[in-house]
Amino acid sequence: MPDQDTAEFRPAPERTSAALWVLLAALVCAVAAGAAWWFWLRPVELALAPPPVVAAPPAPAAPTPAPEASGPQNPVDALAPPDVTLPALAESDPRVAELVAELLGRDKLAMFLQTDGFVRRVVATVDNLGRAHAPSSMWPVQPTPQRFVVDGAGDAPTTVAAANAARYSAFLAFSEAVPMEAAVALYARLYPLFQQAYEELGYPRRYFNDRLVAVLDQLLQAPEPAGPLQVKLTPVNTEVPNLRPWVRYEFVDPALEALPSGQKILLRMGPTNEARAKALIRELRKRVATSDVARK
Repeated sequence: MPDQDTAEFRPAPERTSAALWVLLAALVCAVAAGAAWWFWLRPVELALAPPPVVAAPPAPAAPTPAPEASGPQNPVDALAPPDVTLPALAESDPRVAELVAELLGRDKLAMFLQTDGFVRRVVATVDNLGRAHAPSSMWPVQPTPQRFVVDGAGDAPTTVAAANAARYSAFLAFSEAVPMEAAVALYARLYPLFQQAYEELGYPRRYFNDRLVAVLDQLLQAPEPAGPLQVKLTPVNTEVPNLRPWVRYEFVDPALEALPSGQKILLRMGPTNEARAKALIRELRKRVATSDVARK
């Protein structure tokens, strides 16, 4: 989880800091996941860890394989018909960027989203939100402009600074302004691309929209602590100077640290921002959970 420079308590610019993304879906996820991820996602990354390869993400290993589904539990056809003129996934970046720009505006597209490999980024990140780590190199959104900040310095346990919540204000406002119905309709039009990317990730007989609904449900179950959250620096046994200590913070409470990456991102946003993000997630879920069972 991100943190601040241990020598000073003020936030400072940093390319790799970011946070969860708000609507969390694919244009729904593009907008939704793009948005949602921008401010929720910040996995614990060691300073010397090599970045994952964006172009060909490895298939994640699920702890317990789920039984193969005979069909989608949440069919996307109920949202809007798919675009039958879509290009192949490998050549889809220009078309996807054009459609998202029409929805959000080109200035917002450039400001908030990563359009190269966008569909694959969305799919990998949605899937990873329900797991222990969500590598920042796969995010479909631009990083936040400041570091994670805490109320202290050095290696002793401390608490997440109240000022940290302000880092997410711009993206929350952007996410709340996204036209939800139009975003979901665009997601449905582009869904064949998301489904193909999900199958390539290692799920040939699973359905991306079902995974999206499951992850949204998991995010809504994130705890809502009443007081300041305690954090500590993860120890690193190396003689190499630690030039980026702010990426090493983790929760002191082992129960919180054991949460999936998406839930931990929500916690780092602060209670007010978490409530705003969950309101958006609920609205998104109402639209993409198309089965009668899932809507309950």
